[in-house]
Amino acid sequence: MDLNLLGQIAQVFCMLSLISIGGANATLPEIKRQVVDVHGWMSGADFANAFALSNAAPGPNIIIVSLIGWQISGLFGMLVATTAIMVPSCSLAYVAARVLSTYADRAWVSVLKEALTPIALGLILASGVTMMKAADHDVITLLISLGTAAFVVVTSRNVLWALGAGTAVNLIASSLG
Repeated sequence: MDLNLLGQIAQVFCMLSLISIGGANATLPEIKRQVVDVHGWMSGADFANAFALSNAAPGPNIIIVSLIGWQISGLFGMLVATTAIMVPSCSLAYVAARVLSTYADRAWVSVLKEALTPIALGLILASGVTMMKAADHDVITLLISLGTAAFVVVTSRNVLWALGAGTAVNLIASSLG
């Protein structure tokens, strides 16, 4: 167990926890930057795989942080990363909820809430683009990502259709070489 590494993991994920407006997916570009680019704890492909696994697994998307911690430093890395991403943001959310409920009738509270919505949405959009850059390594996978996004935005059909179609296209493309 490398205490220096665990300290670095705690520091990175505590900081990320406090800027996670919009949840785990909104913070994803910065998580990737810290984990892949700054610290080199994993490759971009490994990060994309952890992201896919965390989104395929039941439960909250923040499970990606637990998977990253596990890959970096095993059980202790997972526990440190998970605690570091959860405790500061949960504490901040508790304090913010108390303050906002106390001052709910003030104009600045409404302005703050209206300002945070487009910020969170922009961060979530940036997450999608970041993950496409990490995961889409050829024309087929790029087209699958763009087609899936278009399908969800343009139609009101169940997203399982996009999942099935994207999987089928990738299987066909893989078998054709």
